[in-house]
Amino acid sequence: MGIPNFYSQLRHFSRSLRLRSLISTSLPKALAPFPSIFPDSDQFQRTKTKQNPIKSFSSSASQVSHLLLTPRRVYGDPNVSMNPYGGFRSFSASSPNALSSIMWNSIRKRKGAKPFRVEFSEVVDMIRRNEISLECELNLSEVWLTVAYINRIFEALNSEKVSALRFFNWVRVSKPGLRRNSDICSLMIDNLGRLNDYESMTCILNEFREEQICLTKNAFRFLPDLMLNKDSLMNSVTEAVKILKGVGGSCGATGVRSLIELFSSLGLLEMARFVMQLTEKNTSYYNIMIREKCRKHDLEGARGLLNEMRQAGCEPNSTSYNLVLSILYKIGESAEVLLKEMKDMGCSPDETTFEILVLQSCKHGHFDFALGIVDEMLSFGLEPRLTTHVAIVKGYFASQRYEEAHKYVVDSSLKHRQSSNVLYSLLAGLYLKKDDTVNALNIISEMIEKGLRPHFRVYNELLGCLQRSDGTDLARDLEIKFSRLCSQTTTETGDLSFVVPE
Repeated sequence: MGIPNFYSQLRHFSRSLRLRSLISTSLPKALAPFPSIFPDSDQFQRTKTKQNPIKSFSSSASQVSHLLLTPRRVYGDPNVSMNPYGGFRSFSASSPNALSSIMWNSIRKRKGAKPFRVEFSEVVDMIRRNEISLECELNLSEVWLTVAYINRIFEALNSEKVSALRFFNWVRVSKPGLRRNSDICSLMIDNLGRLNDYESMTCILNEFREEQICLTKNAFRFLPDLMLNKDSLMNSVTEAVKILKGVGGSCGATGVRSLIELFSSLGLLEMARFVMQLTEKNTSYYNIMIREKCRKHDLEGARGLLNEMRQAGCEPNSTSYNLVLSILYKIGESAEVLLKEMKDMGCSPDETTFEILVLQSCKHGHFDFALGIVDEMLSFGLEPRLTTHVAIVKGYFASQRYEEAHKYVVDSSLKHRQSSNVLYSLLAGLYLKKDDTVNALNIISEMIEKGLRPHFRVYNELLGCLQRSDGTDLARDLEIKFSRLCSQTTTETGDLSFVVPE
């Protein structure tokens, strides 16, 4: 039998001792001694007052009942909670949240408790003990809730097969910004899998589906880790796929993809094929396996998957060929045969296909061929990606063909206006990297004259170099030009961290 409802039962008891007798479990140490919300035992017996005892107790009793009847989520279902003393009850969205940080903060303020720092191992130990005061202890401890820190905690708990459900729910309440974090949510699924708690997993996945949370391959790391033989692994995979298909939505779809990605990364292509057998065979799933083969520089394996997917009725797309082209580029082999095959199969190249060819051409110093590829892209109605232009400029610069690099930047600023700022700033940054302040200043000055605003990091680095090299007048003149330009335009180069070396 659960704890009686305080509001309906208080009118039958005039002594606080009788009220306390309702509670079979003592308060946790973290909350004791509790504020004196209980009156003296003879208060209602000896004091003559017209005050309704129920009314006078309403605030105090509600605090006690809220604390002692704090529900914990069961199986991740927000509509079902478990009393810490046993039994289940439903509660609506308007009911107090089981892990409400507001409640625990009010207790901390009332008692004047001070936060305390805890070590990583202490946090794990708190969760392992699973005491009723866990959420309160976590609130009082100054836990630095970063994704990396939370992942470490999950990895420790998962390795010991310790339930992380209460910690997970506390994190989602305490850090709303991490509520939909795919990595954290995936590790929670992994935790339930290691506990063989598929019922809870189903309920939490349904909750994830409602919030459109996507899963990663970390959600199913328990499958290969816990299975002792192939048959048990296949049975567990079948159960996992059944749950994901039942859940559906983005959560179910990304879950199936994550399973294929996991087994492909582990080299268990047979299990990846088994997942497709349970769901469907499509080009997207085969591309996952091809990508993993290419990451391991397994060219023959990647080519074999291209043939296999055709036999399965899944035609390779541009992504399939681009993955194989990229590995050919990395190992320095010719892509002519694959390009011919791609053309014969009626698969049109995309921007990535042309970029891979440009990268390969620049790597071997064939810049005329690279420029021809860019022109061919335009004839296909495809606009070269920014990274394609960057590859050509960097290739020229690495080959010490500085004038040609500058000419390409100038020509591109006329043909591809949207990339002008980036390419000019890139060229200036490359000059600064080789301590050529003069040419860097010329490039920045040229782009300012054209009304192009340089990237602030490149501009600031150049300004510092001028000030340190007794170029005070040049630095002052540059500052004036830059300030005047900034007052005329708000357009600035975007993030150059991927193109301009630090």
